[in-house]
Amino acid sequence: MITQFRDRRTARGTLYRSALAASALGLTLGIATPVFAQEAAAPAPGAEEQAADQQATPPQQTEAVDEGGEEIVVTGIRRGIGDAIDIKRNETSIVEAISAEDIGKLPDVSIAESIARLPGLAAQRVNGRAQVISIRGLAPDFTTTLLNGRQQASSGDNRAVEFDQYPAELLSSVVVYKTPDAQIAGMGLSGTADLRTVRPLEFGQQAFAVNIRGEMTEGRQLNDDVRKWGSRISASYIDQFADGTLGIALGYARIDSPSSARRFKGYGYEAFGDQDTNGDGINDRNVVQPDSADSALFLNGQEAFATSRFNTRDAFIGILEWQPSDFVHITLDGYYSKFSQDEVTRGAQWFSNPFADQLTFTGVTVEERGGTPVAATGVANRVVPILRNDHNQRKDELVSIGLNNEFVMDDRTNFVADLSFSRNKRRETILETYAGRAVPGAVGGVTPATPDVGRVFDNIGFDAPDEGFPTYAPGLDYADGSQITLGDRAPWGGWGHDGAIRFPDVEEEVYALDLRVNHEMDGFLSGVDVGVNYTHRTKSKRVNDFDLFLKNGRQQVAVDPRFQVDATDLDFVGFGPVFSFDPLDALDTYYDITPILDANFYDKNWDIEEDVVTFFGKASIDWGNLRGNVGVQAVVQSQRSEGVVINGLTPGQPIVPQRIVDGDDYVDILPSLNLIYDLGGGHRLRFSASKTMARPRMDEMRANVSPGFNSLVCSGQTCAPGTVVNPWSASGGNPNLKPWRAKAVDAAYEWYIDQTTYVSIAGFYKWLDTYIYQQTGTFDFSGIPLPVTASSIPAGVIISPIGQITLPANGDGGWVRGLEFSGALNFGTITSALDGLGVLGSLSLTGSDLNPSADQTQEVRIPGLSGTVYNITGYFERDGFQARISQRYRSGFKGEVVQLFATRGFTEILPDRQVDAQIGYTIQSGTLEGLGVLLQVNNLTDAPYRTRLGLDGGGTRTEDGGSLIETYERYGRQFLLGFNYRF
Repeated sequence: MITQFRDRRTARGTLYRSALAASALGLTLGIATPVFAQEAAAPAPGAEEQAADQQATPPQQTEAVDEGGEEIVVTGIRRGIGDAIDIKRNETSIVEAISAEDIGKLPDVSIAESIARLPGLAAQRVNGRAQVISIRGLAPDFTTTLLNGRQQASSGDNRAVEFDQYPAELLSSVVVYKTPDAQIAGMGLSGTADLRTVRPLEFGQQAFAVNIRGEMTEGRQLNDDVRKWGSRISASYIDQFADGTLGIALGYARIDSPSSARRFKGYGYEAFGDQDTNGDGINDRNVVQPDSADSALFLNGQEAFATSRFNTRDAFIGILEWQPSDFVHITLDGYYSKFSQDEVTRGAQWFSNPFADQLTFTGVTVEERGGTPVAATGVANRVVPILRNDHNQRKDELVSIGLNNEFVMDDRTNFVADLSFSRNKRRETILETYAGRAVPGAVGGVTPATPDVGRVFDNIGFDAPDEGFPTYAPGLDYADGSQITLGDRAPWGGWGHDGAIRFPDVEEEVYALDLRVNHEMDGFLSGVDVGVNYTHRTKSKRVNDFDLFLKNGRQQVAVDPRFQVDATDLDFVGFGPVFSFDPLDALDTYYDITPILDANFYDKNWDIEEDVVTFFGKASIDWGNLRGNVGVQAVVQSQRSEGVVINGLTPGQPIVPQRIVDGDDYVDILPSLNLIYDLGGGHRLRFSASKTMARPRMDEMRANVSPGFNSLVCSGQTCAPGTVVNPWSASGGNPNLKPWRAKAVDAAYEWYIDQTTYVSIAGFYKWLDTYIYQQTGTFDFSGIPLPVTASSIPAGVIISPIGQITLPANGDGGWVRGLEFSGALNFGTITSALDGLGVLGSLSLTGSDLNPSADQTQEVRIPGLSGTVYNITGYFERDGFQARISQRYRSGFKGEVVQLFATRGFTEILPDRQVDAQIGYTIQSGTLEGLGVLLQVNNLTDAPYRTRLGLDGGGTRTEDGGSLIETYERYGRQFLLGFNYRF
């Protein structure tokens, strides 16, 4: 009985783990495919044992038997589809999954690109690459990421894991839970992504593989000091010892990956017309010529930057598995990655606003766009371009270790103790510098703080189309280093500094202990799982900000040729070459560094600590054609946040931060139900009902408070002695935030026609009981010294310590609902002549009435929600040859991005369509059997990344409600050519 019990347990995970292990063998990246298979009625007695026996099949192929009894060998893409069947079918939760063959052959740079193709999932591009994932229209904050079932620390500002830190070559599968499983602690509100690695004993064979690829970005090198070519290598080794009781798996993957971006950004649109310069009510300054263009919208500022990045990642996995008997099974696995990014950005930015520098527009032509007149061409006069040379660096270090101990107590009961640790560190350097044309003969003796001193005016022609990059024609040369000096060139008296350098640091640690007991039963309830999980999480963020001031009283200075590099050409906007140098090397030579200790500095520094204890129980159901589970979790949460009350109300006086520690405790009861009913003939129905939650964002839990004081509370009225006034106000975080909580219902119909053809229709409805948005409440300002400006309040007036504070708070929720259609067709199902030709895809339609605004009359959309997401892939494979092309589309949405001063904010990202393709051949026999060659092209159509001005219903729009472009970026195509060999 004990052996049979172990075999049944093992069989459940054997097929998908062994099949998925192929990616650990370093295969080149492959397609992320929704899983499907030949579905039958309930398995016959002994079917699980038979499945376990099939483990002996070599990992490069899967065997099936057709109706005539003939053996069919399925390889490549179709094998990946078939191998993922058991994950989808055996999971009683509604899941989407990717098997090893899928990941191993996709032309993707990370696992994020692969899982973004699953139904109901969408990726947000960051610097041209998929990085974070939205599940079912909810922001990444609502998703939990696991590695081998264990929660992962994030290097981001919040909880969302950046998937590009996990190389596809070292992962054996990804399972995305759309409905909860009661025995998994930390399930996300929208979904949970579980990344999995190979298990060497279940793989069952010795194997070694290597993979080498070269990589190149399209076009010429944007910046002289960052190359456009790179490489990828990976190697894996799997083996078993001591009569199959000891297994080991080792893997290494390295990327040296270049990327580039051509970027344009507009600051805003305004209609300027003529201006009144002396306040007499008469417009005496002709700003726009001809006068017929007075009502047209003009860009009031713009920038054009060329960015080159070089990404380096070294990643390792090590797995040691020991099963000395049927009673003991111990697995130790570790993952380590070190990710470095070196980014150089150069270009020009300038204001084109008539309120700066008496600027005028001449020769303007106007186009109607969406019913609104927009300036299409013309010349901006008296412009002062600011030349930027920026250098950013980022280093991430991720460590994840887990020890799983499984003990069989008797023929029906086993006990599992799992310990884990995950740590993620992020260290950044963000450096920006300013330069511009030198005033002849004035180098070394000007102070840019005085308007127009050290500033050279230019006339710049412009041609701004409705879509794509604009074209500019400057009148001066901005590439000659002898004509360029460092220094502040901004209008309105300047920015007050000559550059800035910031050092954001984020560190998160997660410790967890998971204890559980499983007992198998006979009858309607086939088993019971009970247990407890304890998770301790800490996260800290520090951002040290510094201003850069030129030495010798901020005198403008030319850059020594030893720091200069070849000019960066902004030909994509017609601006021509611009002066370029290495600001990191020149930093100590030209700049004094002064810390910025303002309120914003203190508000960006915080510490969070959480302890979460999850008690769970789950009963498995197995009754004829009905199976599933019913469970419940009791989640006990304790949160503490450390920050400061930022006492800096008196201008010119130093800020005296006062330490503050606050927090709260909560308990959530989360029931769940998952049911599957087999209709026979490959048809099945799924149903799920649950209550779910997600912990609040880390940055919104910060305890920081930034006070303000309104000294004019008595203006225009008589404040008699004894009158109580409330001049205080503040903004900050909320360490007492409760979790997001929701109720959810899911239903799905699935029809598995054969091993590679299926249809699925799924629907979901989530009701969020609460949502977190900015609210105004009260705060006790006792102990904060009054500012000097308080003296303007008449004597005898009583200043109340109670004032208003605006902070994130829990409020009313709303619904999110959607439909998901997915399917695949192997044309060989129709006729054998088309065997190997197939298509698969998915369509997700999502809507919501959630409005995260205190003022419900405002149109405010939730982040991450795209109404329409689709993916489609066509493929062909036969006799070792394979080719595929994939397209994924995401409609516009509100996304979170890094903005000014290393802070995060939201922007409106316009629809995005991404196309990737690959072609390859693997030798099928002979001495070189297993040697493959693959050519991949990512971003085949060079799809632009675009944002629009304004959020939600705000911002400048055309008459018909159309968008005016804010950001327009192109990244170019990425080419990869490589070889892989395994034996």
